[in-house]
Amino acid sequence: MEIVFHSHHATISDRLRARAESSVRKLGKRLPGVVSATIRFENDGPVRTVELVLLAAGRRQLFAKASGRYWGPAIADAHKQLEQQVTSMKRTRKEQGRKGVSERRAISA
Repeated sequence: MEIVFHSHHATISDRLRARAESSVRKLGKRLPGVVSATIRFENDGPVRTVELVLLAAGRRQLFAKASGRYWGPAIADAHKQLEQQVTSMKRTRKEQGRKGVSERRAISA
């Protein structure tokens, strides 16, 4: 998987790059066919914004954007958003239609 970093008005340390890269690689392992990823860091005054984009072969582009006062929480929030998208993409149409069925079975059992 090819990972491209962009930073707009931001200086990113190697440790922060490694953290963002490991986050994207973890998600890439869960979703087959990931071709590339883009990680964007933007600094606008006190607000730090992180955008994570995953491009998988034969699937739509996954995009997550999160902001925070510090880089760490922004990366974590964007990772969480992408993780939810990956989870919903891996579910079959049948499972998506039965959203509450398993919950009802667990309550009645």
